[in-house]
Amino acid sequence: MDNFSLAQAINEKIEVGKNLLNQKKEINSSIRILYKTIKKKARIFLCGNGGSAADAQHLAAEFLVRLRPNKNRKPYAAISLAMDTSTITACGNDLGYENLFSRNLEALGTKKDVLIIISTSGNSKNIINVLKYAKKNKIFSIGFLGSNGGKAKNLCDINIIVQSSNVARIQEAHIFIGHYIFEQVENLLIKKDII
Repeated sequence: MDNFSLAQAINEKIEVGKNLLNQKKEINSSIRILYKTIKKKARIFLCGNGGSAADAQHLAAEFLVRLRPNKNRKPYAAISLAMDTSTITACGNDLGYENLFSRNLEALGTKKDVLIIISTSGNSKNIINVLKYAKKNKIFSIGFLGSNGGKAKNLCDINIIVQSSNVARIQEAHIFIGHYIFEQVENLLIKKDII
């Protein structure tokens, strides 16, 4: 085993994390937007493909159930748009996979809600289509993106771009950002006695 490779991976992860400090303004804006969204009893929709779909479901569960074991509070409305295998396969078969997220957002979303897209490339057709739908229908969007942000960066209202070309490091940073943002939103809600 080459220990240098492990050290190199750890150092790369640390550098990617440090670079997130350049996104402090966008991260803080996202916290404020999500806090206001939950406060007015609106919903947060999340979506992504592959590992990013798992991250979307993971973060939705943190708001629906609880984020920290010592903080019992009311559930917050967060929904993954990659809902279930029946919806995914029906939409993929009948309308095309590129319409999966936009179709679900069309059914469930309103102007009061917020969309969070999670994408390492920012170029997936279903991500672009849901962002176009959100923009056209005045649904605020936040992008957790990687590399240069891809096409999605021009469609999101807020972009949080992880400066890396390594998909694993980008995904690790996305779940970190999600946890950090959701923790801060939860802190604000508890502090303001919104629970």
